Amino acid sequence: MRKRFEDQLNELSRMMTKMGELLDKSLKMAIEAMTTRNAALAEKAIMQDMAIDEMEKDIETQCLRLLMQQQPVARDLRVVSAALKIITDMERIGDHAADISENITYMAKDDYTPNLEDTLKMADIAMQMVSNSIRAFVQKDLELAREVLTKDDEVDTIFLKVKLDLIEKLRNDATFGEQAIDLMMNAKYFERIGDHAENIAEWVEFAITGVHRKHKT
Repeated sequence: MRKRFEDQLNELSRMMTKMGELLDKSLKMAIEAMTTRNAALAEKAIMQDMAIDEMEKDIETQCLRLLMQQQPVARDLRVVSAALKIITDMERIGDHAADISENITYMAKDDYTPNLEDTLKMADIAMQMVSNSIRAFVQKDLELAREVLTKDDEVDTIFLKVKLDLIEKLRNDATFGEQAIDLMMNAKYFERIGDHAENIAEWVEFAITGVHRKHKT
């Protein structure tokens, strides 16, 4: 019985890894589309969200199967319950990647007024946070999860700089308004992706230690 449960847990880890790979692909496509103003690539990235949504449903089914068909001990129960929380954040990351790509389809026809350097730096950190938080869950790596938690302030700091720079540019050029809104929204989506990665890392910490830092009593 225990062997069967461990096999199903291993399958859960495989599925989480696969969903993480889909997110990584979606984010990379969105970032490349934003960098190159490639509307066709942005459209492909939007379609990727359907596969991510399907993967979430499959993982949810696997988690429920583990809970209903087996008798997990406390630590196993934490792992499965954490996985159910984590896939919600992963699905939202996929949504944000699609939102960014959708904005690119509108922006692709025009040159960007500001430099994207800071936004791309923020995107890179957020993407690494996503990848590392999922890897921390699969590998049960508490140190890696806690490393992810230290990165969110970096994303927030860069987002603030991007926001202030866009506001300043808008003050100097009122015709920049529509593009400023799109660029601000994309920066905010990357900031939210970092938040979701932080959430994932917190649930990894809970799965390993039994303590969730935001739900202490």
